[in-house]
Amino acid sequence: MIVGFGTYDTSRHPRAGVLLAGLRARGLAVHEVNRPLGFSTAERVRMLREPWRLPLLALRLVGCWAALVVAGLRARRRHGPPDAVLVGYLGHFDVVLARLVHPRTTVVLDHLVFAADTALDRGARGLRVRLLRGLDRLATACADVVVVDTEEHRAMLPDPARGVVVPVGAPDAWFVPDDRSASDEARRPDAGEPLRAIFFGLFTPLQGATVLADALAVALPRAAAEGRPIEVTLAGHGQDLSAVRERLDGVEGVRRVDWVEPDDLPALVATHDVCLGIFSATPKGLRVVPNKVFQGLAAGCVVVTSDTAPQRRLLGDHLELVPPADPDTLAERLVALTDPDVLAAARERARAGRPHIRPAAVVGPLLDVLATRGVRT
Repeated sequence: MIVGFGTYDTSRHPRAGVLLAGLRARGLAVHEVNRPLGFSTAERVRMLREPWRLPLLALRLVGCWAALVVAGLRARRRHGPPDAVLVGYLGHFDVVLARLVHPRTTVVLDHLVFAADTALDRGARGLRVRLLRGLDRLATACADVVVVDTEEHRAMLPDPARGVVVPVGAPDAWFVPDDRSASDEARRPDAGEPLRAIFFGLFTPLQGATVLADALAVALPRAAAEGRPIEVTLAGHGQDLSAVRERLDGVEGVRRVDWVEPDDLPALVATHDVCLGIFSATPKGLRVVPNKVFQGLAAGCVVVTSDTAPQRRLLGDHLELVPPADPDTLAERLVALTDPDVLAAARERARAGRPHIRPAAVVGPLLDVLATRGVRT
């Protein structure tokens, strides 16, 4: 039996849910001992960057941990000792408790985010970054197996040999029915509909939102002048949002949505033709394959994102790749997709990638590692 353990929240951060669903789909018994902490990624990062906010985190964490210990003991009496414990995403602290509660059990840490790397990407420097590097080292030292999402992140581990690369994947809720092709035809641009694109996220430097804004400021007026308009939905908020608004001031065809509930996001994305990924050339931006790439493919969209080594390696045949930090090329690609034949070909490439990002597919490497430790279906 595998125990999913920690304060993860699959409604906000679906990664843990993808891993556990994949393990279930591959025949493993999975039981969850989970008490969500209730903070978003942005709130957690803010606390780590602003230490005076940490008492609130500590207070909430202690309460969740007490509940986890009680629930863990009950689960052990009911189901017996687990074969492995999987600590969900953003489990830098939870993995310490997992190691204490399960000292002789294989502990797997889903280390999707390096705390120091994320803080650096969002502008932190100095002592805070050094402290967060220490937190990353502590967390990975408590785990027997460290799950990361790209080879570039595995190379950042103190002991890469304990790392295993498992793509992020997409939750089952994101997958649209396979018969979407009929509705796609009804929404082709040559039927009078504009090309509809969506960008959603936290508007951080990693996302390259300002690069996208520069591209949209060129692409939308050009496409409208050619009689094949583009409509873009921008959903979310974050540190670069004001700069994006400034660049797009007066540009027709842009719709702003401040917040979308996680349960509503898959349906919203599925109403668009194109899902926009990340476009920065920051060090972190060159190392990741973002959630939205997997989610956009699952939702039946064409995904336009940056041509980086991990994205090309994993899904290059199914994505529309453009050079990082290159708004001119991005604008050209978006205008090109207003051509019905170009869009249809891109849809076929995207559709062929969907089987590779389902939970049961992405957990294959983790299953192989667990098997070497005696954990089998």
